[in-house]
Amino acid sequence: MRKPMMAGNWKMNNNWAESVVLAQQLSNRYDERWEDVEVVLCPPAIDIKAVYSVLEFDRREEVVKVGGQNCHWEASGAFTGEISIPMLQAVGATHCIIGHSERRGYFGETDMDVNKKVKALLAAHMTPIVCCGESLGVRDSGDYIEFITKQVSAAFAGLEPAEVKKCVVAYEPIWAIGTGRTATPEQAEEACGAIRASIAEEFGADTADAIRILYGGSMKPANVEGLIAMEDIDGGLIGGAALKADDFVKLVEACL
Repeated sequence: MRKPMMAGNWKMNNNWAESVVLAQQLSNRYDERWEDVEVVLCPPAIDIKAVYSVLEFDRREEVVKVGGQNCHWEASGAFTGEISIPMLQAVGATHCIIGHSERRGYFGETDMDVNKKVKALLAAHMTPIVCCGESLGVRDSGDYIEFITKQVSAAFAGLEPAEVKKCVVAYEPIWAIGTGRTATPEQAEEACGAIRASIAEEFGADTADAIRILYGGSMKPANVEGLIAMEDIDGGLIGGAALKADDFVKLVEACL
């Protein structure tokens, strides 16, 4: 059985004080059953330490993890504005989102960049949450399965099956992020099933059975039950609903 995951991507929202309040609200709602779900909070990098401190003080940090929204593959150097993996680890991060559609679309992040980050995170014993997904144009062209699986294959290029098992894939149809549109459970399952099948073909059935695949396109309390019920969907990479404690708790509890 794959342990479900709910990862909250706070994006560029919440200052230090607001992040502390949200982290405290979530910590206050903690339930021992959450141990059956891998819960990850990914605030802006400047807020990671504050969020981790709340969880640590309340002794939640072993169950509720924190992660980065991006990283650089080099440990240090002349990379103005970037954040290294050792820096993330130093403030308590154990996970990191990479290859998000907004990083690819707004900042020109490539499949090669994603691959370097995957390898660097694994070398540091952190969990990469690797994003993939298609635009509306690609979906309408009918080539979306090929597009998605190529992104995943490129992200994992050069890895051994044991390394791939330690990663998480998040399928995020770009046309369903922040638009109010959501892929139907059947559409999401088709894509996630194709990702799992492509991993099985390249890295073996054991690897495909072990890796967790999240849905990352506007999952919220109103649609979580149908999405989580799908065989190949192991949780969610949550945007807007992660900024509201009540909504995020409902998503976590949907996995129980």
